[in-house]
Amino acid sequence: MKTPPPDGHAAWPSVMARAYLGFTLRTTKWTITGDRRAVPVLIQAEPLETKGAIVAFWHRSLLLLPALWTWAQQRQTGLRLRVMISRNRDGRLINDAVAPWGIIGIEGSSAKKGKDKGGARALREACSALRDGSILAITPDGPRGPVGVVQPGALGLTRLAKRPLIPIGAACTALHLPSWDRMMVPLPFGRGELVYGAPLDAHTSTDHLTRALNQTSAQAARRYKLSRVTFTDRVWHLVGILLTPVLPIILQKRLEQGREIKGRISERYGRTTLDRPDGDLFWLHAASVGECRSVLPLIDALREIHPKLNFLVTTATVTGAEIIATYRTSLPSAQAAQLRHQFIPYDVARWNQRFLRHWQPNALVLIDSELWPGLIGACFRKAIPVGVVNGRLSARSWRRWKRLPASFRMLFARLDFVAARGHRDAEHFSELGVSEVHEYGDLKEIAPPPAADPQEVEYLRQQIGNRPIFLAASTHPGEEEIVARAAALAREAIPDLLMIVAPRHPARSDAVAEILQHPPRRSKDETPQAEDLFWLADTLGEMGLFYRLAQGAFIGNSMNAPGGGHNPFEPVRLKTPIVTGPRTDNFSPAFESLGDTVAIVKDDRDLADWMIGTFQHNDKAQQQAETACKRISKNEAVPASLLTRISDMLL
Repeated sequence: MKTPPPDGHAAWPSVMARAYLGFTLRTTKWTITGDRRAVPVLIQAEPLETKGAIVAFWHRSLLLLPALWTWAQQRQTGLRLRVMISRNRDGRLINDAVAPWGIIGIEGSSAKKGKDKGGARALREACSALRDGSILAITPDGPRGPVGVVQPGALGLTRLAKRPLIPIGAACTALHLPSWDRMMVPLPFGRGELVYGAPLDAHTSTDHLTRALNQTSAQAARRYKLSRVTFTDRVWHLVGILLTPVLPIILQKRLEQGREIKGRISERYGRTTLDRPDGDLFWLHAASVGECRSVLPLIDALREIHPKLNFLVTTATVTGAEIIATYRTSLPSAQAAQLRHQFIPYDVARWNQRFLRHWQPNALVLIDSELWPGLIGACFRKAIPVGVVNGRLSARSWRRWKRLPASFRMLFARLDFVAARGHRDAEHFSELGVSEVHEYGDLKEIAPPPAADPQEVEYLRQQIGNRPIFLAASTHPGEEEIVARAAALAREAIPDLLMIVAPRHPARSDAVAEILQHPPRRSKDETPQAEDLFWLADTLGEMGLFYRLAQGAFIGNSMNAPGGGHNPFEPVRLKTPIVTGPRTDNFSPAFESLGDTVAIVKDDRDLADWMIGTFQHNDKAQQQAETACKRISKNEAVPASLLTRISDMLL
């Protein structure tokens, strides 16, 4: 039954309301998102067991219904929407205002003081509309409240019609009428957020529906608050614009250093030559080698749960890209087709938009500490949930963030969740505003060890012979001098010692070669001779080779301030005895878990003594390495709770 046309006294208010509402909704920038299980119900997509559904929202959001309806009709034409309205002048005015969107009102409300308000007739008409496949909109606390209190009629209709109910939350740039529920009247040229929850069935309780409506309303309010463009967003955007002319020069220099791949530079600008696959696409960003290795077990575990899921992995380094490429070649062809790799674009607004427009990922997970304000903000505004796995935030970084104004820390509030490595990291993320923080441990514990060609390992062992070999891994400026002095001291007790020096950044290899007095270099296919004390390992992606050759390894970035350390789990997985300097804040949970199986040295003399002791008491050193490996081997699988949380993101 259609609402009769308004009388002459109501005509002008109705016309004005329609015009204002239409103009406002057209000029509002809407984001409509939520639990993906609700989408087929909202748009009545095939296959559904039964047609017809109920959408519920608090009465204060009633004037925002056309925005949701427009979104649904864009995805499925021919939908029919009915709305329950009160049988009074206000109800008719609202009904006339939303009529241009094809929304048909059903008048009626509960009897009051013995007066029939058409409730029974409205209930019958609503059930008939649902059986005919219409979507019915209701306000469980309307038309007279109390505010936010579900009235019996809403759930009674759900049970009687046996149709699913979708809770809706709304927030927008609005003024509030001085009515019983402070109804929202949207303002033009503003922002709006609509959030739909998971479908509820006919057995839903009053408390459950109340919680669902409050939850979607809170999510909409949170999104509305955090999607605004802050001063910090504008500053970051301006920095990106100013750096745009400089970044191509930087990329060219990186290309000359072997840190970029010719032919793939355009990916840094958000461009791609690859097609987006059909279906769901889960995006993981793993900056470099360690992060890429830790993400592989996660991909394997997710594929078991979601066999049709596509994966996009972005990296910031060539070595990371090589790890993903090697992993992809090891997969069956069908699974390899579900995995794509791209280089992450620089955090420039225009390039991020280009990237997101093409790939349209369902969700993004950042590994470790790759927190880019522009990227996170762009994803948030497009309703792409962003989580952090293996979340790492050192005390030094945390203190820096704490000193910044609150607007600079909004990126933490925009994160959906953080799975921190340990307790201290979790505390740091919580204090900076992340609303949901978990402790799922360090994925690097279960990452596979760095690979190496067995034939190359055997060839080099034959070339080097039985010389004692130690490795200085991932060294930073200032540490090569310490390593050189330690090797010279240790050579007094180990005359045929060979020290492999692998700087963290091979681009520094010329400077390191100068410090080490021009030793043979791996990048030039030079192998050490009997008289050589040093061998410069200045290649990318070969740490697995050097760890397998060495009888012990020093983990760099740990001697000089500020330091921070590096991932110790790679050599531990290969049962290589390790030593580190005292500055390991970035990886403190990892070193704490390894405990006394890792030696700590303060200077070149200590490092020399450790090398001598490891050589002279090799059995004891190997026993410690075995113990270290056993300590991390107890964690062999991705936590089930983490997989569940990521699956929730995809919904």
